[in-house]
Amino acid sequence: MKLLFDQNISFRIVAKLSEIFPGSEQVRRLMLENRKDRLIWEYARSNGFTIVSCDTDFYDLSCLHGHPPKVIWVRMNNPSTEELAIALRLRMAIIIDFINSPAWAHLSCLEIK
Repeated sequence: MKLLFDQNISFRIVAKLSEIFPGSEQVRRLMLENRKDRLIWEYARSNGFTIVSCDTDFYDLSCLHGHPPKVIWVRMNNPSTEELAIALRLRMAIIIDFINSPAWAHLSCLEIK
């Protein structure tokens, strides 16, 4: 269950969540910062990531193209890295189900509020 955090989320979040979402990355750490969303989308799809973003861009791509990759759309008002890490930890079970469970197979985007 690897998460790929968009550039609008600090790279520091990777270390905060590494024990529950091992293998996760952030676009800056992958040298994908300021790249087109479509390139990041393709990278996530090719490498088995679920994208986490606060922007509508990846939600829009998921509506157009479905999945993979799946998208977690963070709809919190400018959360700090710590606030976002806590929110993702609290929702860990639903995130894992969203990514892995056949019951969620038809959904491409999960909103976190």
